Amino acid sequence: MTDVNLTLVVVSASLLGSGVYLVLERSLSRVLVGLVMIGNGVSLGFLVAGGRAGSAPIVGEDADSAGISDPLPQAMVLTAIVITLATTAFVLAMAYRSWQLYGHDDVQDDVEDATVRRLATIDVTSEAYAATTSDFPGDDSSGDPGQGPDDDPHGKDPHGKDPLGRDPRTGDPAESDPLRADAAETRGADS
Repeated sequence: MTDVNLTLVVVSASLLGSGVYLVLERSLSRVLVGLVMIGNGVSLGFLVAGGRAGSAPIVGEDADSAGISDPLPQAMVLTAIVITLATTAFVLAMAYRSWQLYGHDDVQDDVEDATVRRLATIDVTSEAYAATTSDFPGDDSSGDPGQGPDDDPHGKDPHGKDPLGRDPRTGDPAESDPLRADAAETRGADS
């Protein structure tokens, strides 16, 4: 079993925890510091996971691989450094642009987010949900066992015609089958 430096594990975990806490803030400068802390915590975690330091990961002419360090964690750390650098540059540019436009670097609420939050507080049913609900028994929004297909207020107009042009036997739209579409036009012309 390899010896793990407990101090480095605790430092890596504290960097990751503090970084996640800072990323959840609204200020882009705090998000930036949090991303840097997460990147450093991940890099340190990779090095701790790589095990003890050894000789350079290059096998010489004698092909003796005993005592060399694992090159994979080192490659992963280099990759993590590049990703952290790119993410830091992007967030820094966003914070600078926000500072230019608004005079602060706080992330603003979206107009749609504010609308959703306001509607959620007063519990308004959306039009899309109301359009999918029905009074037919067996539907997920039905609660009245006495309702039947003839009681549907949207199914037929007062004159008995089907406004959607559905086949009365199957309920399928008439436009999906040309023969049914011709029959629906003939029915409409007869009445």
